[in-house]
Amino acid sequence: MASEIDSRNAENEKFMKAALKEAKKAEAKSEVPVGAVIVSDGRIIARAHNVRGVSCDPTAHAEINALRKAGKKLGHWNLEGCDLYVTKEPCVMCAGAIVLSRVRRVRYGAFDKRFGCGGTVLNLTDNPVFNHRADTEGGIMECECAKLLTDFFKARRVKKNTDE
Repeated sequence: MASEIDSRNAENEKFMKAALKEAKKAEAKSEVPVGAVIVSDGRIIARAHNVRGVSCDPTAHAEINALRKAGKKLGHWNLEGCDLYVTKEPCVMCAGAIVLSRVRRVRYGAFDKRFGCGGTVLNLTDNPVFNHRADTEGGIMECECAKLLTDFFKARRVKKNTDE
């Protein structure tokens, strides 16, 4: 039992580190640093990050971009059996897309106390009223994921204050 938990924790950490790499790509573009990867059969099949600003697309969240890439890779919209790792708790739009795409599991890093729909504000990803539920767990590498976001917004506030 303990070795199974250790193995699961190592797997979660491995894939969350890949999602963090994606988040840093978003940060380099001055985007909110959120990254996501989708895993199927123990392999990453899609990687994505936020590009809302550079694409002028309000739906271009890391999760949505990763879901689109995974669907193209697999040749269909149904992502049953796939797991999503994302550095920040999904919002309502992303949680809805996760349910509709039939993702099996969601693992996220930082909790979102304002907009989180993976269990913090609402639990849309694992809600029994829907015909599909994704097993959802937050707090995977939480400190690293939250620090990336906190540092990003802190730097933006400093820049805004010095620009005035």
